[in-house]
Amino acid sequence: MDRRQFLLRSSLLAAGAALPFKSLLANSRENFTTLRRNVGYFTERGGTIGWLASSNAMVVVDSQYPETAKNCLNGLRDKTDQPLNLLINTHHHGDHTGGNPTFKGVAKKIVAHENVPKLMKKANEESDGEGNTAYPETTYSESWKMDLGDETIHAKYYGPGHTGGDSVVYFEKANVVHMGDLVFNRMNPYTDRPSGASIQNWVKILSTVAEEYPADAIYIFGHAKPEYGVTGEKEDLGVMKDYLTAVLDHAQKGIDEGLSKDEITDKKSLEEFDHFLYADFWTLSDNLGVAYEELTQS
Repeated sequence: MDRRQFLLRSSLLAAGAALPFKSLLANSRENFTTLRRNVGYFTERGGTIGWLASSNAMVVVDSQYPETAKNCLNGLRDKTDQPLNLLINTHHHGDHTGGNPTFKGVAKKIVAHENVPKLMKKANEESDGEGNTAYPETTYSESWKMDLGDETIHAKYYGPGHTGGDSVVYFEKANVVHMGDLVFNRMNPYTDRPSGASIQNWVKILSTVAEEYPADAIYIFGHAKPEYGVTGEKEDLGVMKDYLTAVLDHAQKGIDEGLSKDEITDKKSLEEFDHFLYADFWTLSDNLGVAYEELTQS
C-alpha cells in the first residue's frame, strides 16, 4: 500500500473523513428529515444517518462522529421516549462508525456484516491502535432481520462493492432503503479496494437492489453532491451504476489498446459524467486506477 493510500484509509477508517459537506447547526431541526412512517434521515457531518423513531421503537443506521452522534441521539429523544433498540453500521469507514462509542452504551445491539468489525480492527492496527474500538457485536453473513414495534428491519449483504462489508438496510413497512456508501449521489465515489471493494460487483449490486425493492421505495444515500441530495429513487441507482460501468469500460478500452495505467487514469471526467466532479479527496482518476487494478488483477 502506498503512502497516499495509507493516509487516506487511515483518515477514513480511523479518525473518519471530513467529507466535503457543510455542517448544519448542532441540534437544529433542519438536520432531521422525516420520510415515511417515522423513518427519516439525519445530516450533519459524515455519512448520512438513517433513523426510526416511533412510539415503540428507535433505530439508528450509521453513527457519523462522536459529537454529531450526540446531536442525533438528543434530537431523536425529542421524537420518542423509547430507548435505542438498535444501531446498524452499513460499513466500517470512520465517518459511518466514528459515533459508535456514543451509541454503544445506549443501543441494545450494534449490528453489521461480519466483515465490518474485522475491517475496523485492521484499520486500528494501521493507525497504531488509535481508531474506533466500539465494534458491532451482532454480525451476519448474508442477511439479518428484526421486528421492532410495527416495523421490520432487514440488513443484506450482496457481496463486495464500496468495501468488502456493505449492508443495504431496509425498513420494510416504511419502504425506505439505506444504501450506505453504495451510492455517492452524483459525485466520484471512494472505492476502498484494500478493504475488499469490487467495482464489477458494485455494478451488479445496484442492478439487483433496483429490481429487488419496490418501485416506489425511497433510497437514502451515504453522500451526495449538495444540489442532488441524499435521498432518491430507483433511477438514481441507475445513474450510479452507469457511472461505474463507464469507469470499467474506459479502463478496459485502454487495457485493450495497450495503454499504461498512467495513460488510462490521466482523465479528469468522463463524457456524460462531468457533473460528478465535486471534491479532490477521491477523483475519477483514482477510480480508474482501481478499475485498472481490478481488471488486470494487479
